[in-house]
Amino acid sequence: MLILDVEASGTEYDKHSIISLGALDFRNPTNRFYEECRIWDGAHIMEGAREVHGLSDKDITDTKKQTEAQLIEKFLVWAEMLEDRTLGGQNVSFDRDFVKAAVERAGLNYSFAYRTVDSHSLAWMHMIRRGLEPPIDSEHKRSALNLDSILNYCGIPEEPKPHNALTGAISHAEVIHRLLYEKKFLPEFEKYNIPWK
Repeated sequence: MLILDVEASGTEYDKHSIISLGALDFRNPTNRFYEECRIWDGAHIMEGAREVHGLSDKDITDTKKQTEAQLIEKFLVWAEMLEDRTLGGQNVSFDRDFVKAAVERAGLNYSFAYRTVDSHSLAWMHMIRRGLEPPIDSEHKRSALNLDSILNYCGIPEEPKPHNALTGAISHAEVIHRLLYEKKFLPEFEKYNIPWK
């Protein structure tokens, strides 16, 4: 599995740009990828996105930084060597769609599968199997299992803010491993015990 996290200038892959991408190989978690880039020419910057990724407009438009196309090409080269490129993460369809749009904008070949492994679904199933009721956001009448609540469920503090694509990918990998195998995975989280064990 290829654990993936994208930070972007907004939430719509056709209007917004990747600004950083973090990934790791689930079979060999020391094999990690992290790159930042400037937004593509004409990309929008969504109000409120700065609070998530912590980068200023100046940071994400800096012409000294590589382009989104250069970043995505490096990522494709890195990912090509992996034995299992099934994408995994928290709401990873968001990240997959951003990668696909960036690949297409760069005129490159998108070769990842549509199927993904989503930590949200794994956490939901894990809670149900333990006889727990997954939390619901009563205002929006939908699941309230975001990454921070899943981290907490797995015994790990919330992800540091602002978000970083690599710390996101690392967090996704740890919770997916704990939910699947009931074991700790990465040295970054060794000190945090699994609550249900």
